[in-house]
Amino acid sequence: MPVNADGLPETAVPRNPGDPAPPPGLVVVGRFDQLPGYGVNRPRGADSWLFTWTTGGRGRLRQGTAETRAGAGDLVVLAPGVRHDYGVEPGAGHWRFWWAHCRARASWPAWLRPYGVGDGLYVVTPTPLGAHDRVEAAFRRMLADARWTGTGAPPATTPADDRERVAVAHAAAARELALGALEEIVLLTAGAARTPSPRPGIDPRVRRAQALIAADPGAPHTVRSLAAGVALSPSRFAHLFTQQLGRSPMRELREARLRHAARLLEGTDLSVERVAAASGFASPFHFNRVFRERYGMPPGAYRTGGPMVGM
Repeated sequence: MPVNADGLPETAVPRNPGDPAPPPGLVVVGRFDQLPGYGVNRPRGADSWLFTWTTGGRGRLRQGTAETRAGAGDLVVLAPGVRHDYGVEPGAGHWRFWWAHCRARASWPAWLRPYGVGDGLYVVTPTPLGAHDRVEAAFRRMLADARWTGTGAPPATTPADDRERVAVAHAAAARELALGALEEIVLLTAGAARTPSPRPGIDPRVRRAQALIAADPGAPHTVRSLAAGVALSPSRFAHLFTQQLGRSPMRELREARLRHAARLLEGTDLSVERVAAASGFASPFHFNRVFRERYGMPPGAYRTGGPMVGM
């Protein structure tokens, strides 16, 4: 059922000084139209991801040392665990925006990564005007779905004039429906926005190796095979890749394989052993260990518990 801003759930003991954030595991969605002077400050960030979609006015958002301004059509996402503050941009008359707190599904960070500006801040812009109505409709559906109790038919989509509303998805089915709507929003914006140009200075051969890994993470890639694919010696390739990206080729490959495995767990009924093999892990025991390290739970629990994990 809808609640107002004063009724937002909080942790029993505040995690840190500053404005409270919803406790982890909840899906909370709302729409605000705030006047100058509005602001939220969390010195240690939040335990969940925060998604904001601006529909009018201007907002200012800071995460760690990164900062951005948000106007109509901008999706700005703040990853958990980093100090942040946000509010109406100084000089703006108001800031009207949708927002959602939740744990991100495993595939979302990869979709957002091209739009990262540092410290877990992602700015997805510009979204073509033709997609704005559909994003708005998805947020209204998310707000309606979050109110569903799990009995009877889900509520109708929230009317366009339903302002200043907040809903917390308590039922498991309501949470999954709400996350489905948010996933559509992430896809619509990240897919339609103009992907930023590659970071200047990245060698084309390194980008080519990244593309080879992303295209087929389950393939039996090695440093030698990737180096051959970009016409470099293995030692030169490994040095160049690590120097430019800050991680080794094999670390990049492992992350790609884990993301691929998470998608298979989400979208198929393959056994954990077959998911491991399809993702390039020769040993199911090794797969279980590294998956738990990455996502905080073993593959079987991830599948039954739902793909609500962050990066």
